[in-house]
Amino acid sequence: MEYPPHSTLRIVSLLPAATEIVARLGLRDHLVGRSHECDEPADVASLPALTAARIDAAAPSRAIHDQVTQVGRALGVLSSQGSAGATCHTGASAALFTLDVDTLAELKPDLILTQAACDVCAISAADVEAAVRKAGVNTHVLPLSPATLADLFSDILAVGKATGRRAQARELVARLHARIDSLACRVKTFPDRPRVAVIEWLDPPMAAGNWVPEMVRLAGGVDVLGKAGDHSHWITWDGVAAADPDVVILVPCGFPLDRVVAEAGSAAVRPHLEKLRAYRDGKVFAIDGHHLFNRPGPRLVDSLEVLAEILHPGRFAFAATRRFAKHMVV
Repeated sequence: MEYPPHSTLRIVSLLPAATEIVARLGLRDHLVGRSHECDEPADVASLPALTAARIDAAAPSRAIHDQVTQVGRALGVLSSQGSAGATCHTGASAALFTLDVDTLAELKPDLILTQAACDVCAISAADVEAAVRKAGVNTHVLPLSPATLADLFSDILAVGKATGRRAQARELVARLHARIDSLACRVKTFPDRPRVAVIEWLDPPMAAGNWVPEMVRLAGGVDVLGKAGDHSHWITWDGVAAADPDVVILVPCGFPLDRVVAEAGSAAVRPHLEKLRAYRDGKVFAIDGHHLFNRPGPRLVDSLEVLAEILHPGRFAFAATRRFAKHMVV
């Protein structure tokens, strides 16, 4: 489905990355609703939030993990030995998030942007489709499910097509490509290739997958735990120590920078970090996962630039690094 460029299109975005894509395509004024996690651009806070978390998202990492695991087992999508989050489980999102059907019916959106990648990260496309049927609205649901940077660009183009902003979408993708190519060209001249571990959850630890290993390569590093395009997966801190990375990047999913720093310094995590050579060498960094690495929107390119500056100190200087990254001093 495609809408004409100058229609009175009404958009609901249930994914922070999608909200940023919409704004970058010049469609901020067409947004009429959002998810509870959408916070960029800042003025979307004035829009009604149609989703909410059923679990305590402010709890420590282990408590959140336990809550998600309990939901998965109650739904029968996890075995008694299984752990939530190793893969994404259909049906989990309805138990983890609520969707305000009454407000959805009132807003009467023409287009809803959601995701089909992970039931644990946000409400699923299947649950959104069910809510649309219940609300009785004539709405097109566009799910986004990126696993690589190429998928991100495809999603931007898909949103551009669905909103009548194809030209703007192509221009945005071209600008993002240009930034990536410029950085990659510079990195190729550097002789050093640090070995990198990117940790997406801290207690228990999870290695970052999807687009992150690809970004590590583009930034001039070697990912010792993840494989490009594969899902994030559970690991152990002993496994991290055995991999012996030169640099450790902490980007727990959905955590802003202050929470990452606090979790890294907790009794549940810090003793494990202290056993790593990277920690003793002063090469552990906390990064705002909520706004950067875990949000597959245009700012994944900001994430790449932050990563390159961390891996190659003194060779880059990006504003996003100062805002979203912190060196964990021994």
